[in-house]
Amino acid sequence: MPNELAILLVTAASIGFLHTLMGPDHYIPFVAMAHARKWSSLKTFCITALCGLGHIAGSVFLGIIGIALGIAVTKLEFIESFRGNLAAWALIAFGLVYFAWGVCKASRNQPHQHPHVHGDGNLHVHQHVHTEEHVHVHQTDGKAAITPWILFTIFVFGPCEPLIPILMYPAAKNSIWDLVLVTSVFGGTTILTMIGTVFVSRLGMHLLPIARFDRYNHALAGATIFFCGIAIQFLGL
Repeated sequence: MPNELAILLVTAASIGFLHTLMGPDHYIPFVAMAHARKWSSLKTFCITALCGLGHIAGSVFLGIIGIALGIAVTKLEFIESFRGNLAAWALIAFGLVYFAWGVCKASRNQPHQHPHVHGDGNLHVHQHVHTEEHVHVHQTDGKAAITPWILFTIFVFGPCEPLIPILMYPAAKNSIWDLVLVTSVFGGTTILTMIGTVFVSRLGMHLLPIARFDRYNHALAGATIFFCGIAIQFLGL
């Protein structure tokens, strides 16, 4: 392997790793939704990987078009910046709407008590919530089904800003093989880092004493995603 290509691959892997870790939008939404929606490990893995793939594919597609048409890097970066703003606002909107829905759900799910007088005169009081009763195993939740696709759509619009400049070097040398290799290394590193960070964060959440707040899981998830979008849009994370 030529030294130039080796250096480029190491650079692609390093940037993919750091780009993912420094961007909380790459993992926080999945951690929040997996906890709120009680996703299994397999479902969390698949959704995170799918969104990561869409995230990479969007920028690769734009980069290939730019290379084919001879568009300058600065113009492509402008488009990527626009896509980034769009994705950040979409994340903010999704988080806000989900937070509002979560608050409504929590308010309907308030524990309350019913007294019962037994035949022997003893008074028995039991506490329960209605929304957790009468739920059948075969029941499906439409919101649960659409949530991953909302995240996927947001991630397709979300740009991988460092990828396009990296692609330009092998493109300038007219090396399709190098282009594919660099893209694969960057994309693979990004997706694996996303998955690893999500699962480490999930393990950390299990150690926190948050069971008492289960009723507010959806509202907290929405608020977390909302502030994640705010951080991306206004703090440049």
